[in-house]
Amino acid sequence: MRNNVQKMTAAGLCLALALLLPFLTGQIPQIGGMLCPMHLPVLLCGFLCGGPWGLAVGAVAPLLRNLLFGMPPLYPTAISMCFELAAYGAISGFLYSKLKKHGVKGIYMALLIAMLLGRIIWAVVRMILMVGGAPFTLAIFLADGFINAIPGIIVQLILIPLLVTAVERRK
Repeated sequence: MRNNVQKMTAAGLCLALALLLPFLTGQIPQIGGMLCPMHLPVLLCGFLCGGPWGLAVGAVAPLLRNLLFGMPPLYPTAISMCFELAAYGAISGFLYSKLKKHGVKGIYMALLIAMLLGRIIWAVVRMILMVGGAPFTLAIFLADGFINAIPGIIVQLILIPLLVTAVERRK
């Protein structure tokens, strides 16, 4: 994106999508959790607007959605998602700015690293939040962070490169 007004507008649109997309999948909670609908607009924001905008949208989206709609539950879900999505937005934006010259390969490298590091940050925050409560084990991390999210991961791996490439071509 060329200027701050365009970035702010795109970031606002991504935030709106992060708030609204879960309504499409939220009627069936198991599907909504599997598709990770808030992740797509945050990752997209990082790629299109840069790391600082992606971080801001990612940090705000789960908390604002909880405040407006009561979902996701604030503790521990929205709080841990806030850190996870902020990492997605910041890392995807930062890495893509460095890897853009590699084209689609750069998009995938930035995307995969952001997705992996975001999930690790989510797990660390979740472990901290759960101290003294229910244990957060490696099995829970793998199940909730990866296995149950396979449909959402696939959607992200397909849609994000397509959308970023389409926007880049229009510039």
